[in-house]
Amino acid sequence: MAADAMPPVVDAATWQRSLEALRDREKAATRELDAIAAQRRRLPMVEMPDYILEGEDGPVRLVDVFDGKRQLIVYNHMWFPGERWQCGGCTSFTAQFTRLEFLADYDARFVIVTQGPIDEALAYKRRVGNAMTWYSTANSDFGADVGAPPGGAFALNVFLRDGETAYRTWHTTGRGLEQLAHTFALVDVLPYGRQEDWQESPAGHPKGEPPGTRWLSPQDIAAYYGQSE
Repeated sequence: MAADAMPPVVDAATWQRSLEALRDREKAATRELDAIAAQRRRLPMVEMPDYILEGEDGPVRLVDVFDGKRQLIVYNHMWFPGERWQCGGCTSFTAQFTRLEFLADYDARFVIVTQGPIDEALAYKRRVGNAMTWYSTANSDFGADVGAPPGGAFALNVFLRDGETAYRTWHTTGRGLEQLAHTFALVDVLPYGRQEDWQESPAGHPKGEPPGTRWLSPQDIAAYYGQSE
């Protein structure tokens, strides 16, 4: 790495002053995220129809996807019919979630729903070693109704159950999912960050790559975690 790509070297006192100035902004951002979360908790909600999805054991009602919990997070995984390798971003994002049992203490569950047929979806889950529970909405309007139609993008939705009725409480897509991913948070504390072309960085720092260049591909994830076929 060229010397001019390195941060400047200063004495400890100067470094501490710079760190404290940055920390003021970090704390302000944390307080703003707290305020955003408070506003999210005050959102109204909309009643959902009694959708039928396909699970590993056959058809299942949306209210039963909650598995007895009151709260449900659903990631709508992009799906390309007939393709062996599905969306790299979706595959990489959901590969992070391998220990979700803690959500039970919050009366919540987190699952994947995709437009792919359930047998193909489950085969892909095994291929890439995904640890989450998958459902198919191939024979339901559910995906289209929550911002993830056939051929559409990924999405994340949150639902609340009251008895036999499910309500939609929150939705996001695009970079709105970054707050849920530890990968971006870890990379963003590195001196060189994501090294992508949109990122503001000092002169001489490595950058200029298209977004996603350094993400693991589905093939990488399959090699690390998947089951051999």
